Amino acid sequence: MKNICCITIVALIMVFSCGETPEASFISISDVEIRNILIDSSINVRALEVLKGVEGAAFLTSDGRFGSFFNPGNDILPGSGEYIMPPMVELEYDTIKPNFRALAVGDNMGYGLAIGNPALLFSLEAGHEIVVYKEDHEKVFYDSMEFWNAEEGLAIGDPTDDCMSIIITRDGGRNWIKLPCSDLPEAEPGEAAFAASDTNIAIYGDKAWVATGGMKSSILFTPDKGNTWAIYETPILQGKPTTGIYSIDFYNEQIGYAIGGDYTDPESNFGNKMRTEDGGKTWKLIDGGPGYRSCVQFIPGSRGNGLVAVGFDGVDVSNDGGFNWIQLSESEFYTIRFLNDSTAFAAGKGRVSKLLFK
Repeated sequence: MKNICCITIVALIMVFSCGETPEASFISISDVEIRNILIDSSINVRALEVLKGVEGAAFLTSDGRFGSFFNPGNDILPGSGEYIMPPMVELEYDTIKPNFRALAVGDNMGYGLAIGNPALLFSLEAGHEIVVYKEDHEKVFYDSMEFWNAEEGLAIGDPTDDCMSIIITRDGGRNWIKLPCSDLPEAEPGEAAFAASDTNIAIYGDKAWVATGGMKSSILFTPDKGNTWAIYETPILQGKPTTGIYSIDFYNEQIGYAIGGDYTDPESNFGNKMRTEDGGKTWKLIDGGPGYRSCVQFIPGSRGNGLVAVGFDGVDVSNDGGFNWIQLSESEFYTIRFLNDSTAFAAGKGRVSKLLFK
């Protein structure tokens, strides 16, 4: 039974891609309909990815489970809510149930990354899920993972030495190498990252932006898929272990947005949102709008004008590039991914849902 389930899930993983939605006229969003796909009080989901080529998504839970759902065919209209959901696969290493916070893919395989010591990065190949990277250290704590293409990807974590932890693969995820601190900017005391929504990394083309937080909140930038690195200062709220950037997204090489704040003071919207129009070199703080949010994503095809943010205090939308915001729902989610310009999947504590924006 497990093998059949794994084959189904990995067959779905093979259709992950980084395709872009063609540009079109952006229609402002003023409402959202939320349809629950999975309700299960035992799950906690912060790692979620849309399946390309079908209407569906895959997700990992904080107690080591891997699940997916998909629309079985074009004869079922998008939004019908009729999905096939194979039984979730339980992953384990020795007696450890991994607390997954990151999910990504390379070529025809999926990868799941767990927090804590030891760091465990699983290859989710059909029928024989294996650990392809393991790191033992009292300070190890990986937060997010993303791929540039089918062969090259990276994951980031809190410092174990004097820099952020960054591991890179160049062979589709089969092998991972940790970058030495001599190749990376030095981390400030108390600088780390948050494993809140698997969106600490934004990728566009060969570029990648990595968001840090805590006592210091900065942007690490690589223009060449991790070969060289620079660091950019940010004006976002920082100075406490719980403050800083929780999520970052880029619409193109120049326009980016970051959100966060302080999850212990979720109603405060002071200094928790910022926007860049020069590739992350400089950032402008945005006043007003939502307080602490754990995830922000650009709406595909919106020309950089449409953004949606989610957190445990609600779902918010901006139709003007993140300068002004409207709360659409008080529903709690940790992370969100767009299927197209009007449909997204979101997940959090106890549920995975479909969001239809109107």
